[in-house]
Amino acid sequence: MGVDYYHILKVSRNATEEDLKKSYKRLAMRWHPDKNPVNKKEAEAKFKQISEAYDVISDPQKRKIYDLYGEEGLKSAELSSPSSFGGSGVGSGAYRFNPRYADDIFAGVFGGSENRFYGDGGVGSQGNMKAPPVETMLVCSLEELYKGGRRKMRISRTVPDEFGKPTIVDEILKIDIMPGWKKGTKITFPEKGNHEPGVTPADLIFVVEEKPHVLFKRDGNDLVINQKISLLEALTGITLSLTTLDGRNLTIPVIDIVNPGQEVVIPNEGMPISKEPSKKGHLKIKFEIIFPSRLNAEQKSDLKRALGGANK
Repeated sequence: MGVDYYHILKVSRNATEEDLKKSYKRLAMRWHPDKNPVNKKEAEAKFKQISEAYDVISDPQKRKIYDLYGEEGLKSAELSSPSSFGGSGVGSGAYRFNPRYADDIFAGVFGGSENRFYGDGGVGSQGNMKAPPVETMLVCSLEELYKGGRRKMRISRTVPDEFGKPTIVDEILKIDIMPGWKKGTKITFPEKGNHEPGVTPADLIFVVEEKPHVLFKRDGNDLVINQKISLLEALTGITLSLTTLDGRNLTIPVIDIVNPGQEVVIPNEGMPISKEPSKKGHLKIKFEIIFPSRLNAEQKSDLKRALGGANK
C-alpha cells in the first residue's frame, strides 16, 4: 500500500470526518514548524506528511481510491472532480500533493491563514508583536574568559503542548565562551522565551559578567597586578614568580631600581583579543613600595653610609 495515511494521522480505517479533523488538529499543533524552532526541518517534514494524509482521507473520492488501491493506485488514478488541495481535475493528471498546500489546509481547518494557534487550542493573531527580550547574567571567571570553554545552561519556559495547552519544559542551552570575551558581551538565543497567545516569543539574552579574580584585574585587553615589595627589594632587585590564567609559571626578574608608582609591562601576557585570537594584550605590574615604619640608629647610619654619596 505504500504510505499508511491512517497510521500517520493515528486514526482507524473507519474514522469519521470528526475523528479526522480532531486528530489532524492535534498533530498539526504538535508539528507546526513555528512551534518547533529547534527541530524545524523535522517538523516541516512531519507537518507536510500529516497535511497530505488529511488531504487524502478527508476527501471521499480520494479516500475511496486509496482504500481500494493504496497510495500507488491513488497517484496513478484520474480524479473525476477537482481536489481540495493536492489533486487535479479530469484530464489534468493524477493526484500529487504539493507541499505548499500544507499551510492552506491548516488555515482551512483552523480558520484563516493569518492566524496561528496558541494557548487553549484556539488561534491567536500572528501579527508582528514580539515580546521584549529577556536578559540574564552569565557570570564567568577570568580563567574562562582567558581560555574559553563551554557552559550548559538549563532554562525553563512555557510552551504549548500538542493540545495547545501551556506547559513548562526544561531545555539545555550550550554557550561556547570565546577567549577574550568582555563584560557586557551578549549571547542571543532567538525566541527562547515563553510562548504567549498572539505574541512572538522573546529572545533570551545572556550577558557576560566578569567574576572578580584574587590576583589579576582586567583593563580592556590588559591584565593588571598590584605587587607590593619592600624598600630593600625596590633598591636591590627582585624576581617575581606568577601563575598565569592558563596555569603557566611566569618568572619576571626586576633588576633596575623600582620607583614609587612604577609599572613594568610584559608584552603579550594579557587577555586574548577576541577578534584577533593570535594576539594578546599586556600584563602590567604596578609596584607599591612598603617603607619601614621606623629605623633604629644603627640602620640609619648604615643607610647614610650606603647612600650618602649616591647623588655626589
